[in-house]
Amino acid sequence: MVNIQSIGFVADSKLEAFIQSKLDKLMKLDDDIVGVEVFLRLEKSVTTENKVVEIILDLKGADLFAKKQSQSFEESTDMVIEALRRQLVKHKEKLRAK
Repeated sequence: MVNIQSIGFVADSKLEAFIQSKLDKLMKLDDDIVGVEVFLRLEKSVTTENKVVEIILDLKGADLFAKKQSQSFEESTDMVIEALRRQLVKHKEKLRAK
């Protein structure tokens, strides 16, 4: 189950669809993902790099978290997904090692 929350603004359906498609690919990597929380936020800053994406992956027995900030929500999403993908791989390796 994916829950996307935009804080302080309304995310358009294209952005939500983009995030959903990225999460779908990520969720295929691990059957233990039971939920996903996505938070989109505009930081009040003087730079254009004010689009923040935070994602919490709820796994059976663990939570993974990543937060990235860039000029666009799409770019931030790509960076967060990549960070979570690396965390998932490490998590699976730890489980295999047990």
